[in-house]
Amino acid sequence: MTELLPEQTRMGRVSLDVGDLDALTAFYRDVLLLDVVAERPAEVDLGRGAETLVTLRHRPDLPKGERRSAGLFHTAILHPDQASLATTLASVAINSPQLYTGAGDHLVSQAFYLDDPEGNGVELYWDRPRSQWRWQDGRVVMDTLHLDPNAFIGEHLTDAARNHLSTAAGDRGALAGLAGTVGHVHLKVGDADLAKRFYVDLLGFEVTAQWHGAVFVSAGGYHHHMAMNTWSSEGVGLRAPALGLGRVDIALPTQAEVARAAERLKGFGAQLRQTAAGVELDDPWGNLVRLSA
Repeated sequence: MTELLPEQTRMGRVSLDVGDLDALTAFYRDVLLLDVVAERPAEVDLGRGAETLVTLRHRPDLPKGERRSAGLFHTAILHPDQASLATTLASVAINSPQLYTGAGDHLVSQAFYLDDPEGNGVELYWDRPRSQWRWQDGRVVMDTLHLDPNAFIGEHLTDAARNHLSTAAGDRGALAGLAGTVGHVHLKVGDADLAKRFYVDLLGFEVTAQWHGAVFVSAGGYHHHMAMNTWSSEGVGLRAPALGLGRVDIALPTQAEVARAAERLKGFGAQLRQTAAGVELDDPWGNLVRLSA
């Protein structure tokens, strides 16, 4: 039986290779209200306080990715409460309504979807308390029920946030950093069963749900830290170099746990690359995954 990832495992940053660094930085900062955490030549980290959620890497040499290819389906940014989620959603409605793509009440969470200006999927969501989640035969019960974004904003947007959003973008510093973490990452793959073998049998996640060409996996009883679907990519093979997903980080609690996972992966014959920040490996479609502390 595969050794499971530690219960404290969570998602780290998502790195995106982008064609227009200035435009994408402005979107994640001014529309999604993330802080600029750090800037380096051709790279910008955005997140909450000192924690990076998204790293943008300027790669104008890369072509635009094919919609049907493997890669990122969405980065899911978890908000601490409904008020902060309503604030970010209202910012999207004011600044980039054309990028909004939909919403769903998933029973465990309430979620809103959009694309960034280069087509990278984004989910903005809030979790209901775990005590309200329902499990059946070892699987979390999820659904996609109607969720009205305007009603959600009307119910949960505070007067203070509404006033800040009505000012010029440069005066909205009080709204920065509302998002909490990368709650989960959803990938496009070519085969759900093969994805299960890689992310569960090899990496050590547990399956929490599986249906309609998708598998949802987590550590420590979360509804899902990662999901892999074939909804627009069934049968695809290795990704060609392109703009889009650069790397997905999985954060383990300690360096010792990273080393333990690396030894286990080597035992399975996985091709690992050791870096200063952690251990990297590719999934069967060339999606780069890094385990770090």
